Amino acid sequence: MATVDDLKDVLKEALERQGSLSEVKAKIRTEVFKALDDQTNPPPQLNDMNLLLNELIKEYLLYNNYRYTASVLAAESGMSDNQTVDREFITNQLNVDITGNYDIPILYSIAEYFKHGRLLKHQQIDTE
Repeated sequence: MATVDDLKDVLKEALERQGSLSEVKAKIRTEVFKALDDQTNPPPQLNDMNLLLNELIKEYLLYNNYRYTASVLAAESGMSDNQTVDREFITNQLNVDITGNYDIPILYSIAEYFKHGRLLKHQQIDTE
């Protein structure tokens, strides 16, 4: 007869195999954060630089399918989940030329520039 611990282990293994365990954990963290969030102290107004940085981070998170982490970032910073800043506006503000790199997050191009002194070309992400 299986014990409760055995059932927990089997359930955990099944969720890990399906790839949904990390998603469930992230969702629980998001909901706990929302429940504990003190609504009497709203997040501070975003200044221009913080808005740009948050948007760079959010674009990176969404590109890598970290949707729940992006949701927590939006909630903590006062951004809405569906609020986005135009990429052209961001690149103009940061003086970055990403012509032809519309499918790669801007943050990758910035990192590549500082790593190798060049901007990324289409689909050239170095993951090493």
